Amino acid sequence: MIPLIAATYFMVSGGPYAIEDILGGAGYGTAIVILLVLPFIWSLPTTLMIGELASAIPADGGFYIWVRRALGPFWGYQEGWLSLSASVFDMAIYPAFCVTYLGKFNPALTAGWHGLAWSLAVVVICCLWNLRGAPSVGDGSVWLFLLLLSPFAVFIVVGVWQGFAQHSVVQWKHVSSESALSTAVLVAMWNYMGWDNASTVAKEVENPQRTYPRAMIGSALLVAITYILPLLAMAFAGLPSDNFSTGAWVDAARSVAGPWLGFAIVAGGVISGFGMFNALVMSYTRLPMAMAEDRMLPRSIARINSRGVPWVSVLFCGLAWALALKLPFERLISIDLILYGASLLLEFVALIVLRVREPNLHRPFKAGNLAFACALGVGPAALIGYALYASRNEQVVDGFPAILLAVLVALVGPLLYWLTTIGKNRRLAATAAD
Repeated sequence: MIPLIAATYFMVSGGPYAIEDILGGAGYGTAIVILLVLPFIWSLPTTLMIGELASAIPADGGFYIWVRRALGPFWGYQEGWLSLSASVFDMAIYPAFCVTYLGKFNPALTAGWHGLAWSLAVVVICCLWNLRGAPSVGDGSVWLFLLLLSPFAVFIVVGVWQGFAQHSVVQWKHVSSESALSTAVLVAMWNYMGWDNASTVAKEVENPQRTYPRAMIGSALLVAITYILPLLAMAFAGLPSDNFSTGAWVDAARSVAGPWLGFAIVAGGVISGFGMFNALVMSYTRLPMAMAEDRMLPRSIARINSRGVPWVSVLFCGLAWALALKLPFERLISIDLILYGASLLLEFVALIVLRVREPNLHRPFKAGNLAFACALGVGPAALIGYALYASRNEQVVDGFPAILLAVLVALVGPLLYWLTTIGKNRRLAATAAD
């Protein structure tokens, strides 16, 4: 269970490094309220849904298998497509994040082509690590987790002690614009999403019926705690929240304890980007394998090595993510949220449909009665609607609306399913003729 919690932690969070814009946009009081409230309406319903479905249907492919079983092959394919297309936007972020913190050691390390080379190195190393199997990634995530959070543990202790010793005045209130608050909520949603990614390796988890529900709840608590405690330590230390943005943890650590802690925070940032990418490689690469086993993708993608790893899928996905490294996707959180949100809503629908169609399905963990299961999706659906509204004016390349791009990407799924079905039917007809 501990390796699964650690791997899930990196799939969702990767530490406090990406929450700077929440504090800078909202201030201490509002940022802490956002980070306290969102887990109850965004994370907890999702973890309860995953706990039930992962324990009832522990299969590699996770949420793709659940949606296909509940809603049929068409919607199963859309679930896989939405998740994999979102991964292209998502996975470009983490190597760039890793390189950004690496450059804080010495800017010359990442100048020019060196930055791309380091990003490619992250992709290659993580793919090779994943070829060793899910247990290796899970055990490695435990050590990465400890290394990542050690500097923040020191930061919390020193910050709180400094606040009491110097009687610092906490500036809870912060003058924020509507757009800054909206950005804070969207960034918080992004920092609390990805719980379902852990479900795709269910066959490689020992006793998944017992392990998944506990791991989901445990990792949800851990993520919230590691977001909120560093902010409280900053507040008690009397550090200003104005203009606190990505990378500002380094300056905060230096002001609290000196250059040595700033150096440790920089090292943790490199570990954070690497650990998130590594854990998500394990998750996303099981989707093409499961789809290939259903003949929705070429069968060769389902090939596994002696450790049970879909090595063709790892190489295929790694190549796709490497090609996306130079694209400016790190700014497109709203597109990632929209595509991920659509796939998440399908999972909540699958939960309800399976309750109705398969009431006798063995569920070692059950998220309440049918009415409670129906209510679970209300909070996430409302937040996804808010994300759509908040990003209505966001534009990407050459003024192209972000929402329109997300919709176009999503609409490619039905077209690909149609093309796949035609090819599949032709092969079946040819086999029958022979």
